[in-house]
Amino acid sequence: MAKKTRKRVKASPQKQHENNVVRAFGTADWHPLDDAIDNMRDKSFVRRIKPRSEGQQKLMEAIKEHNVTLAIGPAGTGKTYLAIAAAVDALEAGEVERIILSRPAMEAGESLGYLPGDMHEKMAPYLRPLFDALGDRLGGKRVRQLMDDGTIEIAPVGFMRGRTLNNAFIVIDEAQNCTYVQLKMLLSRLGWNATMVVTGDPRQSDLLDGMSGLTDIEEKLGTLENIGHVRLEAVDIVRHPLVAEMLSVLE
Repeated sequence: MAKKTRKRVKASPQKQHENNVVRAFGTADWHPLDDAIDNMRDKSFVRRIKPRSEGQQKLMEAIKEHNVTLAIGPAGTGKTYLAIAAAVDALEAGEVERIILSRPAMEAGESLGYLPGDMHEKMAPYLRPLFDALGDRLGGKRVRQLMDDGTIEIAPVGFMRGRTLNNAFIVIDEAQNCTYVQLKMLLSRLGWNATMVVTGDPRQSDLLDGMSGLTDIEEKLGTLENIGHVRLEAVDIVRHPLVAEMLSVLE
């Protein structure tokens, strides 16, 4: 299996991209979870991540060895957390210059238009899991600093079109809520010296039946040797043991 090569690049402050979600929303000093970030300022953060299951070990190895990795599995298996942890490690090691996290603004049974607040406040709940993972690895104060200088960017899927992402670690989260066309567009954003991890669970899509493109993308990319493909299972769930037990009967 062909393995990816990484070149070490000199990290430097990045200008905020014109399609950055902050600029797109037109508020330069906006952070969707100011309180959550501020509350983590003085907390310690996790410096080293160790796999807690065989599946998690395979995922961590796949991310290191491939430029594109598909992490498919049920809730609680650590897909997003491990992907963001790998992104932070790459940034800290100077292997990439920025981290880009993208996820669809797709709600579980609710509509953005009926949620209270402006667009900034409507988006905040969808970004919370990403902020939690970043805060665990970097601490809240550092997350804020890296977002301010554009080193970390969090953007909805809709703001990714037309971009080429070089020297970056990209995480596409909740991919089961993307259509086939959206995932194809996102995958084609991959630039030089870039790593992309796509996470999702086809069984938990909030889209109408037949609209999610994750299963088709997984089947087609699974035939390519240079694409990492890790299937996490119930035994890899690291939340409360009842989560795995419940999911086994709620298929």
